[in-house]
Amino acid sequence: MTLVLGLTGGIATGKSTADKFFEEKNIPIVDCDEIAHNIMNVNKPAWKDIKEVFGDEYLNEDQTINRKKLGKLVFNDPTKMKILNEITHPRIFQEMESQIAQYKSEGYSLIIVDAPVLFESHSEKYYNETLVISLPQDLQLKRLMARNNLTKEEALSRINSQMSLKEKEARATYVIENTGSVEDLYKKLNELLTKIKYEV
Repeated sequence: MTLVLGLTGGIATGKSTADKFFEEKNIPIVDCDEIAHNIMNVNKPAWKDIKEVFGDEYLNEDQTINRKKLGKLVFNDPTKMKILNEITHPRIFQEMESQIAQYKSEGYSLIIVDAPVLFESHSEKYYNETLVISLPQDLQLKRLMARNNLTKEEALSRINSQMSLKEKEARATYVIENTGSVEDLYKKLNELLTKIKYEV
């Protein structure tokens, strides 16, 4: 029996650090952000749809998608965000399912799926259980501003474009508060592995 654990949280709450922990344990990770990045490569179907819908002004000189410009647009316009999600989500899920099936066939007992918009995209059916990495909004805001060199307004806009952490916590199987050091987070994740009876 393979346990598929959906990992999510908010922007800058520490999902990447959690990924690093699981990688160090040799637990496979299906990274939905990486999949989303790859499906938008030049001349891929999603790239063609984005070019057609949003226009050439969202492409760089080398024809790659200007992710920063597109991100600024969709983070401030829910309608445009919905359109972008309709282009990308079905393709992301298809690749995600393919990778999960591959890891299952290789005999892994635990697979992590890092899905930033797990609940927003209604993809719970793909996971046996879910984990939210959370923290108070003032700390999330501080970390995001420092990490992405954003103004307070820009950072708040990104945070507010996502489902609230409180709602994600209410829906999740497990919640881990990432308010301390990396070592503290690793300790909590180790405790989680013990709880779900995962043997390294």
